[in-house]
Amino acid sequence: MDIATGLGLLAGAAVVTTLMLMGGGLGMFVSDHAVIIIFGGSFAATLIRFPLSSIFHGLPLGMRFVFSMRRISQRELVDEIAGLAEIARKQGPIGLEKVEIEDPFLAKGIRFVADGYDAEFIRDNLERDRDNFLSHLDEGQKIYRAVGDCAPAFGMIGTLIGMVQMFANMTDPSKLGPFMATALLATLYGAVVANIICLPIADKLHLKLVDEEINRTLIIDGILMIRESKSPTLVREMLIAYLPEKHRETEPEPVPA
Repeated sequence: MDIATGLGLLAGAAVVTTLMLMGGGLGMFVSDHAVIIIFGGSFAATLIRFPLSSIFHGLPLGMRFVFSMRRISQRELVDEIAGLAEIARKQGPIGLEKVEIEDPFLAKGIRFVADGYDAEFIRDNLERDRDNFLSHLDEGQKIYRAVGDCAPAFGMIGTLIGMVQMFANMTDPSKLGPFMATALLATLYGAVVANIICLPIADKLHLKLVDEEINRTLIIDGILMIRESKSPTLVREMLIAYLPEKHRETEPEPVPA
């Protein structure tokens, strides 16, 4: 669970709500006009940019993964793979069948090794799995970024429509205030949706995409070296290159016997 995402959304909502309450009440900030133009307009524009299947797949997938982060760090991943290499060296590939592995992608690769699959098959299968997963994440972040780009623009469109309605009723001063409020609320809704929800989620998905690409490529290389019966020391030294420079000099964890 990525606590930062939840805290950020709650903090953003709290700031906006507090400012609304300081100026009176929440009721004055409710506008059907703004809801229709922001959500309806943004959805319509996104439909034009992406296939319908991508939208219904990318939106929930992006929301699910933006709240979940890999529990194991890259350093721990290197240590775990080196430990698996030690087990395979001492007990053979059959010994890997008894090992419980939390990461499903790593567990899948170890299962292939334990079952004796060819190295080329393992590489092709895992790389295809990695690429499909990354393409889904990329699809999700593009959709959220598209909505984030559209929302402020439709907020401005809603504001312009509200101002036209206001100027068309200049003869009735009692309608000027409500029309002006409705016009400004469209801009407010667009800015909130874009800058508190959609664009931050798109950026978080992009960071997760980069992180998962590194981790899964690391796992693939580690699995193939285990398949080739490389020594645990060589496996660790080869995989350590994936770590950030500041994490490479730390003392490695002992490889389990």
